[in-house]
Amino acid sequence: MTRVLVVGASGLIGSAVCAGLHGRGSEIVRVVRPGSAPSSHTAGKALELDLRSVGPEDWLPHLSGIDAVVNCAGTLQDGPGEDTTAVHARGPASLFKACELAGVRRVIHFSAMGVDRAQPSPFSRTKLQGDEALMACDLDWVILRPSVVLGPGAYGASALFRGLAALPWLPVMPNTGLLQVVRLEDVVRTVEMFVNPNAPSRLTLEVAGPEALSFKDVVGTYRRWFGWPAARVVNMPTPLANLTYNLSDIAGALGWRPPTRSTAQKEIGRGAVGDNRAWVEKTGIEPAALADTLARTPVSVQERWFAKLYLLKPVIFVVLPLFWITTGVISLTSGYEIGVDLMERGGAGVLAGPSVIAGALADILIGMAIAFRRTSRIGLYGAVGLSLFYAIAGTALLPELWNEPLGPLLKIWPILVLHLAALAILEER
Repeated sequence: MTRVLVVGASGLIGSAVCAGLHGRGSEIVRVVRPGSAPSSHTAGKALELDLRSVGPEDWLPHLSGIDAVVNCAGTLQDGPGEDTTAVHARGPASLFKACELAGVRRVIHFSAMGVDRAQPSPFSRTKLQGDEALMACDLDWVILRPSVVLGPGAYGASALFRGLAALPWLPVMPNTGLLQVVRLEDVVRTVEMFVNPNAPSRLTLEVAGPEALSFKDVVGTYRRWFGWPAARVVNMPTPLANLTYNLSDIAGALGWRPPTRSTAQKEIGRGAVGDNRAWVEKTGIEPAALADTLARTPVSVQERWFAKLYLLKPVIFVVLPLFWITTGVISLTSGYEIGVDLMERGGAGVLAGPSVIAGALADILIGMAIAFRRTSRIGLYGAVGLSLFYAIAGTALLPELWNEPLGPLLKIWPILVLHLAALAILEER
């Protein structure tokens, strides 16, 4: 049985590679980032390693008995917990050195299309550095440079295309290049072929589909697959596009990973097109057009739900923090006297003022917790708990609030439901 170590095993490509190799009888060791919670049904042993801090000596104990290594690790942009140099260059270089020391000859490494021709961002520059580090090693290496990879799983660009397909108006960013999108299935088949110790090596292959599509063509193909009529194309003015990228960078600084950060702005201009002839020749794979690929898979209600929820998610996670922070600020400023009056009517006495202040501070803290990705789940649970507390305390102190025309206590229930919906869609993978 072949033992394969897969780095970046929780991503779109890595998880599919693990499943494909497992299905062919390989034993998988999955390397994931610390804190990733592996699913109990996922194939293979899970190993948590932080590429930002591992050296060759850290890899060596885990390479014993390994026949091949597949490196699928990648990150779009630097940010909290994200380091392009570590993930694309320094960490892989340590891994490749450890493979030399451990005698693991076969290494398959995922790069990105076009990084050898242009490096407009740290993403592509560090990807190229990782490629060069592998080429300098005495190993049987294969470097795969895929175009945009699309598959059943919805990650990154794959998710963005689906989300945009749900809009009746399609916003198109300025200066977007063409894309030779490629099926995830073809990418997995490629890895399955090259993990074989007798397969060709010392190859750099561009993995791409058969057609160069514009951004609106890709989204339009998904929209037809969903069974929806064509959307009206709206060309985004440059200032509005720049604002979108800047807001996405702010979200990135808070720990979220939207695919529309400024790195995407720099990378999409050159597109993702290349020469797939060497890949087709070496593997015998005939890549299918996107429309043909989607036609083979009946669209499900779950797909439609995801598409319609995708762009609602960032709206929800903007509105909820603003809601809680704003209510807290109002309670400390213009609404303070009103809050104290309500508390006194409920019999709080001298505790009326401190109670209003405590509630306002709790609101602000919950809003801030929801805004940061690392603490968002805690913040959402805190919001649910505090909302229930407000409902119980309000009923005990001022039951007439249930009957007031504006229904202040009644409005707690739709707020609770929105927080539960946010918890349901929080995870990205």
